[in-house]
Amino acid sequence: MNKSAKGPDSAPEPAPVLALKGVSKSFGAVRALQDVSLELFPGEAHALAGENGAGKSTLIKTLAGVHRPDNGVVLLDGKPVVFNGPAAARDAGIAVIYQEPTLFPDLSIAENIFMGRQPRRSLGRIDRRAVHDTTAGLMRRLGVDLDPDRPARGLSIADQQIVEIAKALSFEARVLIMDEPTAALTGSETARLFSVVRALRAEGAAVLFISHRLDEIFELCQRVTTLRDGRWISTEPLDGLTQDGLVRRMVGRDLDDLYPKQDAAVGEVALSVRRLTREGVFHDVSFDVRRGEIVALAGLVGAGRTEVAQAVFGVDRADAGEVRVNGTVLRAGSPTAAMAAGLALVPEDRRQRGLVMEMSIERNIGLTGLGRVRRGGLVSRALEHDRAADWALRLQLKYNRLADSAGVLSGGNQQKVVLAKWLATEPCVLIVDEPTRGIDVGTKAEVHRLLSALAAEGLAVLMISSDLPEVIGMADRVLVMHEGRLAAELPREDATEETVMAAATGLGERTAA
Repeated sequence: MNKSAKGPDSAPEPAPVLALKGVSKSFGAVRALQDVSLELFPGEAHALAGENGAGKSTLIKTLAGVHRPDNGVVLLDGKPVVFNGPAAARDAGIAVIYQEPTLFPDLSIAENIFMGRQPRRSLGRIDRRAVHDTTAGLMRRLGVDLDPDRPARGLSIADQQIVEIAKALSFEARVLIMDEPTAALTGSETARLFSVVRALRAEGAAVLFISHRLDEIFELCQRVTTLRDGRWISTEPLDGLTQDGLVRRMVGRDLDDLYPKQDAAVGEVALSVRRLTREGVFHDVSFDVRRGEIVALAGLVGAGRTEVAQAVFGVDRADAGEVRVNGTVLRAGSPTAAMAAGLALVPEDRRQRGLVMEMSIERNIGLTGLGRVRRGGLVSRALEHDRAADWALRLQLKYNRLADSAGVLSGGNQQKVVLAKWLATEPCVLIVDEPTRGIDVGTKAEVHRLLSALAAEGLAVLMISSDLPEVIGMADRVLVMHEGRLAAELPREDATEETVMAAATGLGERTAA
């Protein structure tokens, strides 16, 4: 194992603050980790790479005290340690920012950050002023304007992630483990976060950084450890390594085409949106999506993209404007009417809005079509299973049993279940909001290939994405939103990162058709 990214003439390398040595962990017959070793050094950002299901989450939870290894040891400052739960790991200076925010929605931001460890006054009363002021200081450190007293309910995913980051920083941790912290952040928010991470490194913190955005890994980190199928593949300096080389280590093969956009015959207008308005959120939005076409809705977080999609589908009621599907006007504020007309919506937050995590995989897939698997007024388990098995095969879903809960699946496979649930309705228009957020590069290519194939079969696809390479690589046209308005409409040949970002930030605005 290459343990150092430093040259032979540099100062001696410090000892690792946290390490795994020969760690294995199984869950029943599933071997999640097999003889994995990892070293985290002070002052270094270390990337952990691998596809969904490679063992990254299990490794993180082992470092965080959630899991105990079956074999091997965890070392803290070179000495074996056993964490009897996450609190013990936290007290040892290990803070984890998980991929999905875990806030208490009815508590304030400040209360979430200091839950269970509030500063006290005399007689044991909570010092609410200290809680508020310390939280405000953390927000200033992160460069964000969030009211510490604001309830967590209703926060965007980006703001929820900021709260989780602030919570981790409040521990003054020696080791900061970041699992997809930028998945829902804008470019400026990501740059701000990276500046904080660099400052923590300069203070001597060790950072373990997990991201499916390879450019972020190369920008922030000095070394990378790659896992595949629960096994250690390599640990090496990023200096001199290419993105293609890292992908080969992750997937065990060359990834020929991450954006496999097929040529498709563009047909009639399937979705027509005219002057759609929701006061204070978005205004006068008009566009068409034709059969065989992938139209991307781009823009910064908060520009109104998701809100437009929810109004089109009827989740939110628009104040003005109309939506037509195949020429028929939809009843406003009615998802049932939208589904009956052939609309399908894959939401951004798959865990909260896309899936019932405690329900089985097959039941989740069947939720949108219970009427099709009823016999005599009762749901036929056999029909439900067969229907789910067909979609699992078509989408190459990786699972143990269809009767298992959706919560046990990796993020990429959860996304496939949400896609299967909506594709099973046989829609004519598919709206997908952040279709590859938080999924690995191999699964991302599969999702792109699926969307391209669906468009080639005549489906109209409206794709909302914050991933500019995805927008440019997959879209036939790009609609760019800025502060609730449609700022530009760019044909594929004119869509570049520069032109999209110029419109998204209000520079060089072009009138949308």
